[in-house]
Amino acid sequence: MRGPTLVFTLPIILSPAFAEGFDRPVPQAQSATAEFWYALAGLALIAAMIAVQQLVSRR
Repeated sequence: MRGPTLVFTLPIILSPAFAEGFDRPVPQAQSATAEFWYALAGLALIAAMIAVQQLVSRR
């Protein structure tokens, strides 16, 4: 039974030798719309944290 097992596993063992190298993706520039929504989300986060601070400090 060793013969057939070796015949079937040999291509699996040797296949990484033929693999391509990893090409790092090039980052895309952010659009003005994305920058606007990111800034708006940041301001909303800051406002929410201020509101939580006010709520906690009253207790």
